[in-house]
Amino acid sequence: MLSGFYQSKAWVNLMAVIRMERVNSDGQIICEHCGKPIVHKYDCIGHHKIELNEANVNNADIALNPDNIMLVHHRCHNKIHNKLGYSNRQVFLVYGSPLSGKTTFVEDNKNDGDLVVDVDNIWQCVSGCARYTKPNRLKSCVFSVRDHMLDMVRMRQGKWLNAWVIGGYPLVSERERLLKFLGAREVFVDTSRENCVRRLRECSDGRNFEEWEKYISDWWEKFSYFLPR
Repeated sequence: MLSGFYQSKAWVNLMAVIRMERVNSDGQIICEHCGKPIVHKYDCIGHHKIELNEANVNNADIALNPDNIMLVHHRCHNKIHNKLGYSNRQVFLVYGSPLSGKTTFVEDNKNDGDLVVDVDNIWQCVSGCARYTKPNRLKSCVFSVRDHMLDMVRMRQGKWLNAWVIGGYPLVSERERLLKFLGAREVFVDTSRENCVRRLRECSDGRNFEEWEKYISDWWEKFSYFLPR
């Protein structure tokens, strides 16, 4: 099934090999669409030149053929899909520590017409409060809206282009469940704990430092990478 392909052991291992093989003499991976370096590992995505679909996903000559796979920026990947009119909509699970840059990454890569599922956005919309003011009595409403949006993504309901689901998701079990539930591809915004705390110190958006420092600390205590496949 196409929805589970990007979580398969074969795809994960192939991408690891391709990334290593395509590093140039300067230690960089160059985007095969725009020709510019891919600075962050999480901004590197494997694009199939021959579109992957339910009919060919089990054909290794297409799905797992390195000659059919380009390494490109997420933004370039979206441009390719829009230009060629690819029919399969992409869903991305974007996760990482608080202050890692998840929202910025999505803002930089989404297109008009993409669906963004971000609990912070939902809180702000539902409450009408400042972004990080979250009245507890609205919690059930907020998470009901989020769950409804996730169901829309799972069912591919609506006319959105691609979908971006943003969250912390430090627990491997929760990420695995969501990736399968949504038929999504993962994007781990891999920013160090130290850099997250540094960004928090530089924030001027009204966050409480002690409270958010604890959020960062709790995330890193819970976090684990994917279990070996």
